[in-house]
Amino acid sequence: MSAAITCTAEEALKKLKEGNQQYLTAQKNEGNISAALRKKTCEEGQTPYAIVITCSDSRVIPESIFSAGIGELFVIRVAGNVIDKHQLGSIEYAAGHLGSRLILVMGHNHCGAVGAAISHGGENYIKYITDEISKAIGTETDDYKACCLNVQNSVKMITDSLGIKKDDEHGLQVCGAVYHLEDGSVEFL
Repeated sequence: MSAAITCTAEEALKKLKEGNQQYLTAQKNEGNISAALRKKTCEEGQTPYAIVITCSDSRVIPESIFSAGIGELFVIRVAGNVIDKHQLGSIEYAAGHLGSRLILVMGHNHCGAVGAAISHGGENYIKYITDEISKAIGTETDDYKACCLNVQNSVKMITDSLGIKKDDEHGLQVCGAVYHLEDGSVEFL
């Protein structure tokens, strides 16, 4: 392990949950985005307390959802929050070199990629995404249940990957969640 641990997985999960509670009543992002912090993280580097893999949907903004500022979250966004070698490499980097102990896969309800997989849609490059989701959801047609199955599949892929092993000594953990577009709440699975 190359980096110092920024906080335990349990502490990171608590910060995410508290940040989401702040977000539910906030009118603006409460995270620190100051010029001083930009300068500090530029000079000293980043120390994100959590890795968040989520959908590219423009309504899903992890830094806002968790009331986080600059350098607090290592965010990986891809339509349908699917996992492949590129995402695994990014996760491995953040866990191994930045000291992040919590890996959160966060899907969201009313996901277009999940909907396309349910209806067997997707052409060209989009088909790579919908095919991956289709494998995860099987014959499920309920949007919410399919979203949960897709998140659980990504969690399993990360957990089972060769480069990212559960680290009992340092508490590396992988968990899943669903963001609810209508009210901003995060349901941890």
